[in-house]
Amino acid sequence: MELIAFYIIGGLTVLGAVATITRRNPVVAAVCLVATLVTSAGLYLLLHASFLAVMQILVYAGAIMVLFTFVIMAVERPEQEETGIMISPGTKAVGVLATLFLFFRVISVIMGPEIKRPMAVAETFGDVRHLGMLFFNQYLLPFEAISVLLLTAIVGAVVVSRHAARRRAV
Repeated sequence: MELIAFYIIGGLTVLGAVATITRRNPVVAAVCLVATLVTSAGLYLLLHASFLAVMQILVYAGAIMVLFTFVIMAVERPEQEETGIMISPGTKAVGVLATLFLFFRVISVIMGPEIKRPMAVAETFGDVRHLGMLFFNQYLLPFEAISVLLLTAIVGAVVVSRHAARRRAV
């Protein structure tokens, strides 16, 4: 039963990721990204990491996506504006080749030799105390660097949107 749940949730995660990168409307893409983040939290649940699953939903699907949606709305890019991406026959050919490569890689993994069973998970996997110790001891600098990077990106988007609003007002 767990394997069936993994395939269903994994398939929904991949479907949400593909929908995220193929949507032209940024708000719809953000909603698809929320769906992808929620289904990846389901994968954490299958690994019995309930704390990571809850944090995935609260932090990423909740707080970060609210900020992303706020920034998307603040930028106010017109729907009919060109994205600057040229879809030429060469670009389509590269997309088809990449899709074929991915398809044959998946088939080769499925039909390939038997995959060894993974090792047992550590007893502290997903434990709140263990994660807290890792975050605030071993991974404090990367954790803080990511938060500063996200804050800088949001401030940059707001600054860009204000400059665009001033240019339209003049």
